[in-house]
Amino acid sequence: MHMYRAVLVDDESFTRKGLMKLIDWEACGFQVAGEADNGEDAFELIKREQPDLVITDIRMPVIDGLELIKLISLENMIQPSFIIISGYNDFKYAQQAMRYGVHDFVVKPIDEIEFTAILQSLNNKLKHEREEQLEKERLRGVELIKSLILGEAADVVIAEWEVRLQISKGDDVAYVFAELNDTHSWQQSGNATSNTRFKEKLEAELIRITAAEQPICMHEHRNRIGMLVPSELLKPFQGELEHFLVKLRDALDVHFGRGVFLYAGTRVSRLSDIRESYKAAKEALLYKYIHEDKRIVVYDQIRLEPLHYISFEPALFHEFMEQFEELKLDSVHTKVEHWFRDFRDKRYAPEAIKMNLQQCVMGILKTIRSMEGEELTLSTLQPLLNWHDNNLSLGELHRLFTAFIEESQNYVAELRKEQQKGGINKIKSYIELHFSHNISLKSIAAIFYINPVYLGQLFKKTYGVYFNEFLLQLRVSEAKKLLRQSSTIRIYEIAEKVGFSNADYFVTQFEKLEHMTPTEYRNQLK
Repeated sequence: MHMYRAVLVDDESFTRKGLMKLIDWEACGFQVAGEADNGEDAFELIKREQPDLVITDIRMPVIDGLELIKLISLENMIQPSFIIISGYNDFKYAQQAMRYGVHDFVVKPIDEIEFTAILQSLNNKLKHEREEQLEKERLRGVELIKSLILGEAADVVIAEWEVRLQISKGDDVAYVFAELNDTHSWQQSGNATSNTRFKEKLEAELIRITAAEQPICMHEHRNRIGMLVPSELLKPFQGELEHFLVKLRDALDVHFGRGVFLYAGTRVSRLSDIRESYKAAKEALLYKYIHEDKRIVVYDQIRLEPLHYISFEPALFHEFMEQFEELKLDSVHTKVEHWFRDFRDKRYAPEAIKMNLQQCVMGILKTIRSMEGEELTLSTLQPLLNWHDNNLSLGELHRLFTAFIEESQNYVAELRKEQQKGGINKIKSYIELHFSHNISLKSIAAIFYINPVYLGQLFKKTYGVYFNEFLLQLRVSEAKKLLRQSSTIRIYEIAEKVGFSNADYFVTQFEKLEHMTPTEYRNQLK
């Protein structure tokens, strides 16, 4: 909690000491930074300490409370709030005090509850003013960065900000990107972090680890935060930029796990040159996946390192697609693991990774479409199509890609089952239509371009009966129908009509299934 600083001024020592003991200053949001027993000493103390609040007696020797307020108001310093205390309920003094913008007028003896309420009210007022001031500073910092990057900042504005950021001759300044990764609506935990919260925590940790008194200038670049890092902020780190980045990364890890990446541009000697540092920081972004373990990229350290734009070898990609369509998940996983190691070890540029993964995704979608599948049913497709619009670590990208492959392979297996089921249904319909002809498992397999052994196994698995048994049931069922409908048709004629070339064999098969001969079946009907 931010504590406001107060100074006590009263020529009576017991009043000051009494106030110190009477009030729970910390609970009210204040700490006492000093005390004085006369107006002259108080004036010097206030100039030195720059407090947020001055509590002063109105009647003191040499310089009284009102004169002290007048003197302070003439000084070129941040004006503190004032609370006047007096042993007299003097309306005239109160009127004068209020004209000087005094927060409150308190009559001795001081009531603890009343005075606590006054301090709490002032604390809320100061907090609101501070938040407004910080927001103004943020907006001014944003405008400064935008104008510097575009090369539109006026010299007078640059000079003003160099003073405010404590950039002296011989100092330098760098542009740094802070990026929060792996926080999105389709992550495993489902808890996406807003850019606003990330920015707030970033600013808070910057202030904490640097003890910064100057403004923190930040700018939101779509999906990452940019900031100015002058030499003054690096003093607690012996002026070492990388030491500062490590400390900042570790501080942010407490809030966001290992999702924060930092990219520093080259250090420039003038604020007006920050555009060059900004461009260098953007170049550093391209080395993200190469330095994923460290999660810090300093442009001056990597600027000579090569980046590669490599395509998958056609033969390897063809092999990948074959293994995918054959549903060889282990082989596909092995190949994907190899690719992602190469992305880092062979220094792939992010654009090359994007191009190669898109090639795989498009190949898989083509297979699904050829099987009359509906690709939009894949829950993992959309995240993978849009991954480059989000901040993803290589590990998270690997997880997403693997999840997409696994879901796609499961879908292809389902489509294949549906196709097989549809195919066997067609074969069954064909048998039902042509059972009276001279058909066999081999002849049907030839018609439907399928292995006869596989067809026999598939038929049994699908319908729970062997092909020959099913064919016999159809033929005997039709024979029974003919026997019921006509008493004059001969047995050999029925045999021919239902697909038997040999009447004796027909009788044998009929009896095998019905436990009686065709003639016995007919006589039974009579």
